[in-house]
Amino acid sequence: MGPTVLIVDDALFMRMMIRDILTKDGFEIVGEAENGVEAVKKYAELNPDLVTMDIVMPEMDGIEAVRNIIKNDPGAKILMCSAMGQQPMVVEALEAGAKDFIIKPFQPAKVLEAVRKALRGEE
Repeated sequence: MGPTVLIVDDALFMRMMIRDILTKDGFEIVGEAENGVEAVKKYAELNPDLVTMDIVMPEMDGIEAVRNIIKNDPGAKILMCSAMGQQPMVVEALEAGAKDFIIKPFQPAKVLEAVRKALRGEE
């Protein structure tokens, strides 16, 4: 069984894209969340090896969710998913403890490379 992943994005389409890319490469998707509140709760329940986290979401954004997860698990591996033009938010997310980021629209090779780097603990 491959590493476990929690996918967080308010858009079902984006979650499906990431799920598709990762499952084809042997990763196990243990859960999905559509906002930061759900993400923090599911992270605590599932304790995945990696989280892919959207930045802009309802209820609690990805940056706040990263802060909450890192507060409870400083070793958490979180990969931000951002659209072009969200650089200031990406920087804030990285400062909050995210390991790296991937840009939408997702390119499978880039997603897998970032996921593997984060899992190996490379910044």
